[in-house]
Amino acid sequence: MQEIKFPDITKGQGPVVMLNLIRFKDKKVYFEQYIPAFGQVVKTLGIEGVKVRFVSEVVANIVADEHEQWDEVVLVEYPSAEAFMSIAQSEAYQSIANPLRVAGTAELKLIMTREAGF
Repeated sequence: MQEIKFPDITKGQGPVVMLNLIRFKDKKVYFEQYIPAFGQVVKTLGIEGVKVRFVSEVVANIVADEHEQWDEVVLVEYPSAEAFMSIAQSEAYQSIANPLRVAGTAELKLIMTREAGF
């Protein structure tokens, strides 16, 4: 499984939405253990404004490489890129939640997005 990268992102530009593309190793571990552990880490760190915007089961890959098979798409909003990185880099996340993420997912892609201002 790929490691989480922490890019150098300009601070103070508002909320970001993480696009999570997930292929499960153990869906039950992911939803029943990782998600609550993640929530506890966020609470412990005192970071407010983290919210799940969208969870959806993948029905079919229409335009994707043959090897790209995803089970779920999840959109999670963070108040800032720094908030996401604070959570993901924290000792609490690394010791409590991350092992459950690894146990629950066979493959994971995280793509940080910011709403386009049209």
